[in-house]
Amino acid sequence: MSQIHSHTGAGIPLTGNDIDTDRIIPARFLRCVTFDSLGQQVFADDRQQTGGQHPFDLPQFQGATVLVVNGNFGCGSSREHAPQAISKWGIQAIIGESFAEIFFGNCVAIGIPCVTAAADVVQQLQSHLTEHPGTSVQINLDQMTVAWGDVSHPIHMGEGPRQMMLSGTWDACGQLLGQVKQIEATTERLPYLAWS
Repeated sequence: MSQIHSHTGAGIPLTGNDIDTDRIIPARFLRCVTFDSLGQQVFADDRQQTGGQHPFDLPQFQGATVLVVNGNFGCGSSREHAPQAISKWGIQAIIGESFAEIFFGNCVAIGIPCVTAAADVVQQLQSHLTEHPGTSVQINLDQMTVAWGDVSHPIHMGEGPRQMMLSGTWDACGQLLGQVKQIEATTERLPYLAWS
């Protein structure tokens, strides 16, 4: 199981409230067999409309791993493809003003910590990243802080999801693989698994 205590990486600002999952990954890309190719299509329509000026297209933000968003990010449909597309592009942590509940849960399920901060802190960070691309942002789940440069502010995350990140229990597959001997022992005792 993979414990997540902190993440440090370059930040990418994405401004705007109520960015829904259809904007994150348009419905026409949901027919994929695996999630692997979704990163190329993340924000496909928004990126097309901005003619290469979307943050996910700008060269100064390539390689960023911390996404900085505003309010109600990930609203709309419950498609798990949205956090998968963000992850496949390279994002490993998200900080915002607020998140849609199902989007937040889908992020936790794949090990992407989503933390919140006060609106003025988020906007300050977005402005700083716009003016100083490549700035390293640290999200610390032990201390519950976000830091960049000499600046540090408190962040928030529900205690349940936070403990899942810190203990590694967010990883359902990892938990199963970690208990394989107990699973095998249980299956040997189940009478309906004995074939004659």
